[in-house]
Formats: sequence, C-alpha cells, structure tokens
Amino acid sequence: MGFISFLEENMLSCQWKEMGMECMGCGFQRSVIYLLKGDFVHAFISYPAIYSLLAMVFFLALHLRFNFSKGHSILQGLFIFNVIIILCNYLLKFI
Repeated sequence: MGFISFLEENMLSCQWKEMGMECMGCGFQRSVIYLLKGDFVHAFISYPAIYSLLAMVFFLALHLRFNFSKGHSILQGLFIFNVIIILCNYLLKFI
C-alpha cells in the first residue's frame, strides 16, 4: 500500500458535514491527494485556494530562512488573498 492510498483510505471526516452544514475547509484533503497524484486541475476544483496556500507556505519558509525586509507585508497580503478565496469558495457553495 502506497502513501497516497493510505491517505485516501484514512481521510478525516468533517464534523461540519456530519451536522449537515458546509465547511470552509471541505475539499482540502482531496485537493492534496490530487496534487500528490499530479492531477492539478482536480486539485484546484476540489479546493480553489490550494495553490495560493502553497505559495504562502513556501514564501513563509523562505522568509523564515532569509528574513526578507518586506516579507511580513507580503505574507499579510497572501493571507488576506487566501481568506478572500476561501470565503468566496464557501459562499459559492450556497448558490
């Protein structure tokens, strides 16, 4: 059994979905699995913020290593951008 199969078989259940409500994080686990499989389109469809979140985490790692002078401002902008994407995706689920 490979790592991806292990992840697919042991996905965490969503407590919000179990209560019959949508959640802002639903689709993230599937999106990561699609990324690991190399299916970049389905990764985006499952969770549109996946690439901007990865960019933010990558930049955070670089900023922690090299301490960029405007790094905190860039991270703040990336954070706000991610929140907007996540909220828009969440609200679109109700349309």
